[in-house]
Amino acid sequence: MSSRARRIAISVAASLLTFPLASCGVLGASGGSDDASPTKGNDITVGLLLPEKENTRYEQFDYPFFKAKVGDLTRDEGNVKYANAEASAAKQAQQMQQMVDEEVDVIVLDAVDAHAIGDSVQKAKDAGIPVIAYDRLAEGPIEAYISFDNELVGEVQGRSLIEALGGDPSSSDKIVMMNGSSTDPNAKQFKAGALSELNGKLTIAQSFDTKDWKPENAEANMTEAIGKIGKKNIAGVYSANDGMAGGIIKALEDAGVTDLPPITGQDAELAAVQRIVTGEQYMSVYKSYPQEAENAAEMAVARVQGRDIQFEALARDKVDSPTHKGIPAQLVPVVALTKDNIEDTVLAEGFYKVTDICTAKFEAACKEAGL
Repeated sequence: MSSRARRIAISVAASLLTFPLASCGVLGASGGSDDASPTKGNDITVGLLLPEKENTRYEQFDYPFFKAKVGDLTRDEGNVKYANAEASAAKQAQQMQQMVDEEVDVIVLDAVDAHAIGDSVQKAKDAGIPVIAYDRLAEGPIEAYISFDNELVGEVQGRSLIEALGGDPSSSDKIVMMNGSSTDPNAKQFKAGALSELNGKLTIAQSFDTKDWKPENAEANMTEAIGKIGKKNIAGVYSANDGMAGGIIKALEDAGVTDLPPITGQDAELAAVQRIVTGEQYMSVYKSYPQEAENAAEMAVARVQGRDIQFEALARDKVDSPTHKGIPAQLVPVVALTKDNIEDTVLAEGFYKVTDICTAKFEAACKEAGL
């Protein structure tokens, strides 16, 4: 089966699941008696480096679920040392050096700049500290990688935009493509996946790589696009994530657009789910951050404790970075989130409660959506 066919198969399978398997782990991996005797006990220190706070997922989901899972796996004897780089590659390099100096047992790294952090990854390896790339594939001697199938994310977004335009759009239909940061390798994969669906079917009138993924930068880019294309000539907007979708919508509304074109997103941020309910945003990509975070914690603990069978079961795929080939990996499936499946995704998994989404401002829209 080709990699593209495999990704589509994963997407179809994932879309049929009522619960995207968060908290389930992989193959029942729990450090059981089938593994070899651990080389270290439960008194371990796991470093977790996350990239920024603009996207609410990191503080709201990734860190707390990761920390809780490490505690569960180590009978609350393990410690998580956490740092957030707040979108600064230099700050993240300092944070990583500090963790090396403090001799943590393993580092789980979500890189601000995948290329720039490569030297820090090498320093960690030289110090005998394995580094697991989380969400973004950093360069350097990475031990393993866990993320979502990023090209599949882009494919799902591209297909969804085409569906929103009636399923058979005209190549004369003009869209704006708002990609993520050029320093994020994930952004390139999202873009490649989306283009595999959009090319030849729609006209990409304007395309941007958005600095630091910031909504205000996406807003400025969109304002520029509106000026060049004309607000009445934009049939749809590919937005690589939800935060940027918010900036895009603001630019359109400030330009006087009242009938918004379909706009994509990613991350299932609460504000985006509410915009989907009201119809301002067409879709997002729902990714089970609890599953990703918990499985990353399992990988880290298994690696430190020398549980090779469990570690290999958690990282059965292989990926290549610009510096290293055949890195063990786990790619977590994704689901397109629209108004029609909010109950089966973010509500079913407990990602949000109805009361989180349906505040007073959104009561009428929620009632119309059947929530």
